[in-house]
Amino acid sequence: MFLTFFELLRLGGLPVSIKDLLHLLEALKKGVGEFNVDDFYYLSRSVFVKDESHYDTFDQLFAAYFKEIENIDDSFFNSIPEDWLKKGGQRNLSEEEKELLKSLGGLDKLMERMKELLEEQKKRHEGGSKWIGTGGTSPFGAYGYNPQGFRIGQEGSGARRAIKVWDKREFKNLNSNVELDTRNIKMALKSLRVLTREGNADELDLDATIKKTSKNAGLLDIHMVPSKHNNVKVLLFLDIGGSMDDHVESCEQLFSAAKYEFKHLEHYYFHNCLYEYVWKDNNRRRSERINTYDVFHKFNSDYKVIFIGDATMSPIEITYEGGSVEHWNKESGIVWLKRLKNHFQDIVWINPSPVAYWSMTPSTKILREVFNNKMFPMTLAGIAQAMKALKNRKISFDL
Repeated sequence: MFLTFFELLRLGGLPVSIKDLLHLLEALKKGVGEFNVDDFYYLSRSVFVKDESHYDTFDQLFAAYFKEIENIDDSFFNSIPEDWLKKGGQRNLSEEEKELLKSLGGLDKLMERMKELLEEQKKRHEGGSKWIGTGGTSPFGAYGYNPQGFRIGQEGSGARRAIKVWDKREFKNLNSNVELDTRNIKMALKSLRVLTREGNADELDLDATIKKTSKNAGLLDIHMVPSKHNNVKVLLFLDIGGSMDDHVESCEQLFSAAKYEFKHLEHYYFHNCLYEYVWKDNNRRRSERINTYDVFHKFNSDYKVIFIGDATMSPIEITYEGGSVEHWNKESGIVWLKRLKNHFQDIVWINPSPVAYWSMTPSTKILREVFNNKMFPMTLAGIAQAMKALKNRKISFDL
């Protein structure tokens, strides 16, 4: 049984190994998660899943394999008013009362009854045995008891008898191919790190402490070192206005995550393509411009450069003098981009527009060529790959 489950996980793309399977079997042999599907779900997930981005894939494969516990559309649960599931009084049942309760007879019966209740029930219920509610003996709801039911809207487990918990897919936003929120972006940006020790010695160096203590014949000799900090230096160029208005929210999230993750971060705004000036404040973009040459002179070549933009514009804006839609540029955008490349060695472009549109947009094709195919989608996997490309110049993104 578990061998076929293991094979399904491998076919589904999860990086699982025989060693993982042996660990699972060893845990089951010791009685961990043996008779409860909820416990087995968490046990198997802790053994097989090594990365947050694989949680959702695991949930779907788990649901597909254990056919008695089928997937339920998220909307099935979302249709229940939140007020019905607010915690109130919690009923304590004796063991005799618990024994008198009987299950409805499996998942199919529970599903059928749940649908009936959603059509019939009109208000909140608490402490009952029939309706969706709280603190009772109904199979549906939260903070109650039933030998077999759906736990819905409850914080944490109770009697640990629910048969439908994990497939609500709470981790679907961690999937590598979905649009990001700030938390996930922070996780993707973490791969770009240059850790160094500096400042006060406030962290225990365990290896040195053990070594020095041993040399002192067991007399404790504590050795401290400064904490590690991410000292990578990042220069962020953000496209603003025009077609980028559709991506304001995702770009704000990326900017917020970058400010949190990188100690040395500088940012500038531009519109569509890089020209002879950039700006720091969009409200003063006309009066407080910064010469692009000054940016080159201010920052050393060891800065990692990240462009964020949808790369959607007229090709003329990139290749022609005077091509800018906002002003008369004496030199083309591609000239400035090449100057940027000559100064900074590590540059990537993160594009919030869908990858499927890239090959249909001439300007995107041009910019991908200029950036040596180091244009990456604004997904968890895309940003993580972009961070790797900033550390390894051989990495690119191919359509």
